[in-house]
Amino acid sequence: MRERKRQGPKGRRPTDQALAEVRQLLGDASRQRDLLIEHLHKLQDHFGHLSAAHLSALAQEMRLAQSEVYEVASFYHHFDIVKEGEDAPQALTVRVCDGLSCELAGAQQLLQKLPSILGREVRVIAAPCIGRCEQAPAAVVGQKPVPCATVDKVRECVKEGATSHEPEGYMGLSQYRAAGGYKLLEQCLSGERDVESVIKVMEASGLRGLGGAGFPAGRKWRIVRNEPSPRLMAVNIDEGEPGTFKDRVYLERDPHRFLEGMLIAAWAVGVSAIYIYLRDEYHGCRQLLQQELARLQADPPSAGLPKIELRRGAGAYICGEESAMIESIEGKRGMPRLRPPYVAQVGLFGRPTLEHNFETLYWVRELLEHGPEWFSSQGANGRKGLRSFSVSGRVREPGVKIAPAGVTIQELIDEYCGGMADGHKFYAYLPGGASGGILPASMNEIPLDFDTLQPYGCFIGSAAVIVLSDKDTATGAARNLMRFFRDESCGQCTPCRAGTAKAHALIHQPRWDVPLLAELSQVMRDASICGLGQAAPNPVDCVVKYFPHELG
Repeated sequence: MRERKRQGPKGRRPTDQALAEVRQLLGDASRQRDLLIEHLHKLQDHFGHLSAAHLSALAQEMRLAQSEVYEVASFYHHFDIVKEGEDAPQALTVRVCDGLSCELAGAQQLLQKLPSILGREVRVIAAPCIGRCEQAPAAVVGQKPVPCATVDKVRECVKEGATSHEPEGYMGLSQYRAAGGYKLLEQCLSGERDVESVIKVMEASGLRGLGGAGFPAGRKWRIVRNEPSPRLMAVNIDEGEPGTFKDRVYLERDPHRFLEGMLIAAWAVGVSAIYIYLRDEYHGCRQLLQQELARLQADPPSAGLPKIELRRGAGAYICGEESAMIESIEGKRGMPRLRPPYVAQVGLFGRPTLEHNFETLYWVRELLEHGPEWFSSQGANGRKGLRSFSVSGRVREPGVKIAPAGVTIQELIDEYCGGMADGHKFYAYLPGGASGGILPASMNEIPLDFDTLQPYGCFIGSAAVIVLSDKDTATGAARNLMRFFRDESCGQCTPCRAGTAKAHALIHQPRWDVPLLAELSQVMRDASICGLGQAAPNPVDCVVKYFPHELG
């Protein structure tokens, strides 16, 4: 679990050498508190680890307590802290995803074979979901993803020194503009379209937040616009929920469609600064965004652009430890301690903040060009709109599937995924990622949309669908998911920290103590302070309810 390390580096003064190295690496970059993770990345990327001396120097340079810097650095998977007297890790790390879809595809066999094959000079470690579930089993050599990984593929990457991810095959700025891109934004900026008409289209379309919460997007724009300025915007491209990868797929293909939607939203709400939070596992996407944002800023629309900052995650499902140290412009501490990267609830720096998931903004141009009726008429089984389903597991053609909201799992498998994989029979499915529950194949006619799955103890979330076959078990899936929740619990509240660990231990017993699990589930739901602990019992509860035959 993500419990903070209690024994950090002692509060010694940094050495002159370490201080000089940190200053040289940071250059003229701001030392403001909210850039702590960015500066930790610079150290990690340059030296391959975070030494005690460099952490001490960074703390002094940023005017932070050493304990604050250490707590943040030790919270994240992608930072390697090396204390005095310890050896640095190997120069190259190979991460093998052990999320549910990758485990179904043979990730554990890769983890067993690779260390002896790659040798002692390469570190091989298991990683939580890396957002490439349709490419299972997925691995990462340095920063280079290896889709449908095999021992030979990984070994070849290591041998060739292929450790970086160069983006390719996407629609760049010139291509996007040639295809009509940014004309809609220009219409907004020139007054050809007014704010009220744009917000009304968003409201009439029925588009809801597509990161999982499902709050109506148009209503969100109106609410935040009515707040006093300055207003900010936060864009969440984290999708750390196992099974989710839609944002990555769209970003890798057509980044400016998202950026135009983001800028239209910023214009409509009156936003002065935008913060884009991108998960660290998406190295190619980060390079792509940096490149395309630079091109757009060099050749902006007529009215220019608001301030845009791209912020890099560091490998965490529930994150935000560093937010305890973010200061507002007035010098007061801003965001509350420990919170997810999606920050609409209280706002960045205590300011009114429009929060959106990547995909919500990706749809803005389509809605404004085609009209609200076009979108709302697309649903099935009494639902409205379109959804991007991230489908993985035992289907013939996994991937992102644009389908009507309300499509059933059977329709999704048969009509959009080419049926089940050869030799596999449909057994069960996860309708909403790791925390969305598990349902049996017999319940294959439930419309998949917001509010349709709650009566069954499930929810759709970000529409991450994982399909299980007769070669799998729901108990095995629950064990994989509970391990994820245990390891990713931030440790801030006891019901989640202790509850996920206890549940993980209980479901690994030969016989499940069902009454005790039910009691534990209720406590976690009632007393956990965030959605992780509240939703973590869903897979276990669903096994007990829908798969009692597996429990004996």
